[in-house]
Amino acid sequence: MSDISQAPAIGPGRHDERLMHTPLLTRLMRRPELGAIAGLILVIIFFAFTASPTMFTLEGMMTILSPSAQLGILAVAAALLMIGGEFDLSIGSMVAFAGLILGLAIIDARLPLLLAIIVTLAVAALLGAINGQLVIRTRLPSFIVTLAFMFILRGLSLVGLKMATGTTQMRGIRDAVANSPLLAVFSGNAFHSAFVGLAHQGLIRALPNGAPAAPGVPISVLWFIAFALGATWILLRTRTGNWIFASGGDPNAARNSGVPVNRVKTALFMLTSCSAALVAVLTVLDAGSTDALRGFQKEFQAIIAAVIGGCLLTGGYGSAIGAFFGAIIFGTVSIGLTYTNFDSDWFQVFLGAMLLIAVLFNNYVRRQVTGER
Repeated sequence: MSDISQAPAIGPGRHDERLMHTPLLTRLMRRPELGAIAGLILVIIFFAFTASPTMFTLEGMMTILSPSAQLGILAVAAALLMIGGEFDLSIGSMVAFAGLILGLAIIDARLPLLLAIIVTLAVAALLGAINGQLVIRTRLPSFIVTLAFMFILRGLSLVGLKMATGTTQMRGIRDAVANSPLLAVFSGNAFHSAFVGLAHQGLIRALPNGAPAAPGVPISVLWFIAFALGATWILLRTRTGNWIFASGGDPNAARNSGVPVNRVKTALFMLTSCSAALVAVLTVLDAGSTDALRGFQKEFQAIIAAVIGGCLLTGGYGSAIGAFFGAIIFGTVSIGLTYTNFDSDWFQVFLGAMLLIAVLFNNYVRRQVTGER
């Protein structure tokens, strides 16, 4: 039997590419998340030599994962939208606006927590649909449309909070729903009793009063993992995932093939808005309050995390898992700098450097895989 790496000839000087053997290195290079995984390894190595050992304790890791999870939910949704060929710069402002809606629903309207969350998600979905329809019907770049909504929603958050409370903050939200059984689903820590047992057995560090130094896994981390896994399954295992890639890769060809491009793009805008609303619910219920600056600049960080994760700015290529690792890189660096002697303002330098390196790396990989020059 002939070696399958030798593709059978189908004509003079021609071979069937479907049967050609692809080297392992080439297959790895085609994975969008390769850069993010490599970047995370390098970041961990860097902090292993420069940070305090407490950074790598269980409580240190939980401290890192909490902000990573909040950003990661936005980054995964942003990655799906970028694969679909669009941007959403309003998701950071949507976090603040959704927090306002949640606070008004709980404090002023006195709605039960479940109904208040449903209202918040519904408002976010509606605004996401408006974003999508404006982009589709006006044919304006999504960058421009969502940039406008970024300022509109931030302004509405400021005005709304001042009208409701006289300040730019609203407090007492958690206390108003303290008796709701749903509170534990959206705030606090999971597996607390297991961590207590591990602390009593001396397997993890305990405080002087016997309580575990790490009270559990932040609920937002579980939401983050579930969201990333769900997005990955949709992208790689469903027809909808194929539609997303097709819509971002070549919209005209996708339409000619029967892909409902406009409907896909609108749904993706709704998803990004709802992901911002979910982050608002998680942060507001955890902190017990909301303010007009919640989510500030998160839109840029989410897009950078998605780019680090392998998403191309031109659409049609990317990975939800890559955005997952990109968000963890952000959390590791932002929190890790506090465990070193470096000025935490270096984080801003890191953001710009990582964006530039990621774009250059992704372009290099794309050219190697596609043969472009």
